[in-house]
Amino acid sequence: MRNKLLATMLALTVFAISVSAADTAAESSNQRDSGYKVETVADGLDYPWSIAFLPNGDYLVALRIGEVRRINAQGDIGEPLTGLPDTYVASQGGYFDIMLDPDFSTNQTIYLSFAHGNAAANGTRIVKGTLNNMAVENVQTLFTVSPLKDTAAHYGGKMIFLQDGTIMMTTGDGFEYREAAQDTFSLLGKIIRINKDGSVPDDNPYTDGKKGDPRVWSYGHRSPQGLALDTKTGIVYMHEHGPQGGDELNAVLPAVNYGWPAVTQGINYSGAYVSPLKSAPGVVEPLTYWVPSIAPSGLAIYDGAAFPQWQGDLFIGALVDEEVRHLTLESGRVASERPVFPEIAARIRDIRVGPDGFLYILTDSDSGKVLRVVPN
Repeated sequence: MRNKLLATMLALTVFAISVSAADTAAESSNQRDSGYKVETVADGLDYPWSIAFLPNGDYLVALRIGEVRRINAQGDIGEPLTGLPDTYVASQGGYFDIMLDPDFSTNQTIYLSFAHGNAAANGTRIVKGTLNNMAVENVQTLFTVSPLKDTAAHYGGKMIFLQDGTIMMTTGDGFEYREAAQDTFSLLGKIIRINKDGSVPDDNPYTDGKKGDPRVWSYGHRSPQGLALDTKTGIVYMHEHGPQGGDELNAVLPAVNYGWPAVTQGINYSGAYVSPLKSAPGVVEPLTYWVPSIAPSGLAIYDGAAFPQWQGDLFIGALVDEEVRHLTLESGRVASERPVFPEIAARIRDIRVGPDGFLYILTDSDSGKVLRVVPN
């Protein structure tokens, strides 16, 4: 009887400790994500896909329909910038990402990625030009994915500047051309790295062109919709859509195979296997993955001063789940993940940290919004 009593007391103690630990963890998470409010900067935008921050407080917002709008600090939306190239607008095709040159204050240069071409032959392209108030001048083509394709899906198009001044960009597999993701000589399903003038950096993994296209950095990608640099560690993170399940978050490394379509956690939309393999020698394991899919879009690493409790954390938009995911990292691994900002309740297309330390979120619709998360 005494042994049974001791066992019962021990079980109750363990249960109490477990509940207390769970309550403490939940309370910690709630505190970590509390103390904010969501403001609307601008609304009525036709599928905003990316945002860049001008030094004077204005914003540049690229719309999928093939426009870039300049929005002032008061939220007034200007007419479309002139001088930018036409784009193939269909399904996922259109304008994708916009960013400023690191030396924008002296050269006024901006970069735009978009769907170039037409229904029969299209691909992701990068151009740069000089911003002059409401016009973009001296537009030059820096990069175009080859081969071109006849599908209006899986373009990639997310761009960042690395600390050495080179440009990194994601490209998709074109949906119907997924085998090309494993071909290092094809630019479909890749992360590419180029210099600001479009030339090839000397330290790219295939610079000599013998084992792959000199512009290829990594391969085996499906539809990468997030790319961000952790300036403190130098690590580049990216995420990509799986098919039905198998969305992934990865750390980007040169000459590394990320698996698609030979290895995947997802299946075809028909229910058939894409591949029976969920892992394989020589294929890097994702930091985390999602089954079922959340359709991740937009990726920000928080490095501002407005929310010190978020330092180094990742924020990812979810198109399917219509929410923002907040991920914490420990020793390079995902330690926790939770949905945040439930009051938004919309498809999320992009997330950025502004120079003011606030979090900026773009909602994905024909009446899309620029939202700003600020301390309460």
